[in-house]
Amino acid sequence: MSAQPDFLKQQPAPLPARPIKLPTAYETILPNGLTVIVVEDSRLPLISYRLAFRTGDAHDPVELPGLMDMLTGLLTEGTESRTSREIADEVARLGATLQAGANSDYTTVAASSLTMFGDQILELLADVALRPVFPVSEVELAKQNTKESLKQQRAQPSFLAGEMVARVMFGQHPYHVTAPTPESVEATTREKLVEFHRSTFVANNAVLFVVGDVQQTSLLQQVENLFGGWQPGNLASDDFPAPPQRTSCLAYIIDRPGSAQANIVIANAGITRTSDDYFPLLLMHTVLGANASSRLFMNLREEKGYTYGAYSSLDARRTAGTFRATAEVRTPVTGDSLKEFFYELNRIRTEPVSEKEIGDARSYLTGVFPLRLETQEGLVDQLQQIKMFGLPEDFLETYRSQIQAVTIGQVQEVARKYIRPDEAAIVIVGDGAQLLEQVKPYTDEIEFYNTAGKKKDGPKPASYSPEAAAALAGSWSLFIDTPLGQSIPATLILQDIGKGFSGKVTSEMGNGELQAMTFDGESFAGTISFDVSGQTMDAQIAGELAAQKMEGSITLENAPPLAFSGEKL
Repeated sequence: MSAQPDFLKQQPAPLPARPIKLPTAYETILPNGLTVIVVEDSRLPLISYRLAFRTGDAHDPVELPGLMDMLTGLLTEGTESRTSREIADEVARLGATLQAGANSDYTTVAASSLTMFGDQILELLADVALRPVFPVSEVELAKQNTKESLKQQRAQPSFLAGEMVARVMFGQHPYHVTAPTPESVEATTREKLVEFHRSTFVANNAVLFVVGDVQQTSLLQQVENLFGGWQPGNLASDDFPAPPQRTSCLAYIIDRPGSAQANIVIANAGITRTSDDYFPLLLMHTVLGANASSRLFMNLREEKGYTYGAYSSLDARRTAGTFRATAEVRTPVTGDSLKEFFYELNRIRTEPVSEKEIGDARSYLTGVFPLRLETQEGLVDQLQQIKMFGLPEDFLETYRSQIQAVTIGQVQEVARKYIRPDEAAIVIVGDGAQLLEQVKPYTDEIEFYNTAGKKKDGPKPASYSPEAAAALAGSWSLFIDTPLGQSIPATLILQDIGKGFSGKVTSEMGNGELQAMTFDGESFAGTISFDVSGQTMDAQIAGELAAQKMEGSITLENAPPLAFSGEKL
């Protein structure tokens, strides 16, 4: 058998990058200050509209966090000429979309439709953006839904981790707010929504993007008719307090007793979106942890098997940012996972990345970039970021050349500048009693918090004295309170197996086996695996003993805690 030719043994060289043909954007400013950007694209009979405001959640009143989110959620719930039902029916009749939302830096009202309905959906967008009435009944319903959502959030480890990271990294900067409080929701009124809308939804604070099958001349005439009478106003300031300067590595553990998993976030201060370091840091992030072929994933997932995925994130906003490394791992390997995280964080600081790694990162970033511009919504997203973040006007045209220009030396330079393990914040959501000794080697100090974000004492040393174990072991009659005001009976059976407990729960909700448990002589916490209608579902149980009585809570995944009380049988 003859040998294969040499060219069959080598991977073909990549083809040269194709030039990106970007449609020409027309920009004009109306007398009232509204900026209008139009991109004509007749390939499909579709139109996308986006009305964006340079005001976001960071501009909420200090005493009313979450106000902009509630405002945007209510824009489609009634205007001066339409009810909530009429708006929904009209959108459905047109086969269109209409939605509003906000992030930290800006707010958007977006709509899309077939070309034949473009005029009608643009008129509807103008109506909900300019003339909402915030009906009292809809405000009260939104407040109630928000309160329930807050309870659900507190049952999600990812939310708890993100909340603590924002709190310790941003300090008094408004980016530290990740959700409203029950008090701010209750204090929100129709009058406050009306006033906030009047002060922020002003013409000179907005940009209207239109991409699709449109005729520029006729479109601008309609825009003038719909938005020409919109009044300008005073613009919100971005003069916020600077994030705190970190000088040591501290750990913040949000204690979820009995949790079988630990959510890890390691954070350092980052950059603003317009930083000169953006592109080198983007390449470094891609090598370190942006995807499933990056170093963190290959180490913690593929080699060690500690997690389903380990990643980094580059959070660059208008006035501040962070760089984070994250993973959700099994509780017993939390310390080992931290060891690998810090190994990779230090390695990218001290060792230059290889030619292959930076080449692969460049190919990935330049390869996916054109895909983001293929759809109307993708193009609008990119144009919106240019305006909302103040990026250069030629950002799209120069993106790939900026990526290709980044050198190995620049990657190492920004790694040393922004990845600082000695100044990192280590945030972990999990069972504090099981995490304490695992985390100690990697931090100067450990602070403990409950799931409400309140600081608490660290876990007590486990105490399995015969007397304490005997007080907990046995059968317990429990009553579990539900959100509907009902009380579900259950039986908890615990057996002392020496330095630990086994057990089971039987109830109308399902039967469960105790998987793991900690006990300090007064309080206990563990994980129960329930069989609910043939499906396995893990829950955390935690409680305290007082004589022959027990009080605590059971928390199912992504659900608020259910309180229980009971006594020994």
